[in-house]
Amino acid sequence: MGTTTLSSKGQVIIPKSIRDSHHWLPGTEFVIEETAEGIILKTAKPFQATDVEKGLGCTGYVGSAHSVEEMDEAVAARIARDWSRER
Repeated sequence: MGTTTLSSKGQVIIPKSIRDSHHWLPGTEFVIEETAEGIILKTAKPFQATDVEKGLGCTGYVGSAHSVEEMDEAVAARIARDWSRER
């Protein structure tokens, strides 16, 4: 744990060891939450939350979304097919 000082401009320097351990580079955006114990500093999420239907637009897939069960079956079938070729 390190210490830091609030500057006259309201800036706080995060110690280098902490920045390095979290891979925080210049320009990293943070969200500050106030709690009863003090403040919490969290990195801002770079992307908005989305769902499968919105994400499918970038894949070129046309059709309805598959269920988790259908995807699990397809993955299991592919693994079985690949393993049978190796033997």
